[in-house]
Amino acid sequence: MALLFKVLLIITCIALIAVVLLQSGRSAGLSGAIGGGAEQIMGKQKARGIDALLGKLTAVFAVLFILLSTAVAFLIK
Repeated sequence: MALLFKVLLIITCIALIAVVLLQSGRSAGLSGAIGGGAEQIMGKQKARGIDALLGKLTAVFAVLFILLSTAVAFLIK
């Protein structure tokens, strides 16, 4: 059982890394962080298409990573 969770954790880690690296950058350094943050608050910049999908997949893989890490920690202990 512990081996299954470890394998799933490794697959989830690789998938999470891949999804994060595939996302496009949202700002251009410090100036983009200042100006881009205001645009996101005002609703001018919305994620569409593949960016929205990658954002949702990032959240799913992050939750899976946390749950599997906790399960592996309890099974090893």
